[in-house]
Amino acid sequence: MTLLPWEYLFQSFSAAHFHDLFYPIALGSLVMLVALCVLYAVRTRQLRHHAPYLDLWEWLLWTGIIAFGLLLIFSVFVWDFLFVLATVVTACAVFIWIRFVRFPPILAGYEQKLARQRYLSRQKYAHPEATIRAKTSRPARTARAAPTKRTRKRR
Repeated sequence: MTLLPWEYLFQSFSAAHFHDLFYPIALGSLVMLVALCVLYAVRTRQLRHHAPYLDLWEWLLWTGIIAFGLLLIFSVFVWDFLFVLATVVTACAVFIWIRFVRFPPILAGYEQKLARQRYLSRQKYAHPEATIRAKTSRPARTARAAPTKRTRKRR
C-alpha cells in the first residue's frame, strides 16, 4: 500500500492497479452470472405452480444480472474502483433485503395458505367413504317389449 486508503477509490479498476482483486471479481461475476441464470431456469421449472417463489427468483435474477453485468462492464472498460465498490456493496444489500426482508412475510403467508388448503382437503376426505360415490336410486327396469313398426322406422 503506497497510497492512502481513500486514494485507491479513484484508481482505475485494472489488473495493474488491483492485481489481487481484479481477476477474482471479474471471473467471479461471470461465473455467478452464469450460475444464477442456470439456477433460475431450474428452480422456476420446479416451482412453476408456486407464484411467490417464482417472484422471489425473478427478483434475484434481475438483481444478479444488473449487479454482475455492471461488474463485468467495470472490469472490461476500466472504471474507477469507487464504482466497483459501490456496486458490490449495493448488490449485497439488495440481495439481503430481497431474501430476508421483502419475501419472508409473503412466503409465510403463502405457506399458511397451503397449510389451510391441505387441512381442508384432509377434512373433506377424512371419512372413509368420502371418495365412494353414493348409489343413486333408479326406478326398476322392466322387460323391454319388442319394438313396434313405428319405433323401427324412427331408428
